Amino acid sequence: MALRDIIILPDKQLRLVSKPIEKVTAEIRKLVDDMFETMYAAPGIGLAAIQVAQPLRLITMDLAKRDENGETRQQPRVFINPEILSASEDVSIYEEGCLSIPEYYEEVERPAKVRVRFTDLDGNVHEEDAEGLFATCIQHEIDHLNGVLFIDHLSKLKRDRVLKKFTKAAKREAE
Repeated sequence: MALRDIIILPDKQLRLVSKPIEKVTAEIRKLVDDMFETMYAAPGIGLAAIQVAQPLRLITMDLAKRDENGETRQQPRVFINPEILSASEDVSIYEEGCLSIPEYYEEVERPAKVRVRFTDLDGNVHEEDAEGLFATCIQHEIDHLNGVLFIDHLSKLKRDRVLKKFTKAAKREAE
């Protein structure tokens, strides 16, 4: 396993539409391991492959809660070629953040429930209903696979401010 660099806004790769994965190979399994290590180190609860500069339809996620002893029981999940089959008309609002937009958080409105189809690492296809944090996170990560960022769900004014801030920071780093 290896830590990978997470690409940061305004990197144009974040706007790429990721390609489907045809077959689970040793390279895909290695990428998954690296993504988990990178996600946990960040720390985050979800990571799309494009965030580590791999334009593939692959997501890692772990929504584990701390137990009564304060220890986290890891619950790693892998989603290959995930797609949203249906979404509720009911909405929920969660404060979202993104490892590619560090230290910026904003409330985002999304469907409260979604039905998702995905393939696991063993090549099995699953359909699952998601609600709560799971629904928000899977929608956020699938957006990444489609070149969409959570700031795209904000008002133009808020989105433009964030883009300006991160573009300035990237220019300062490049100097």
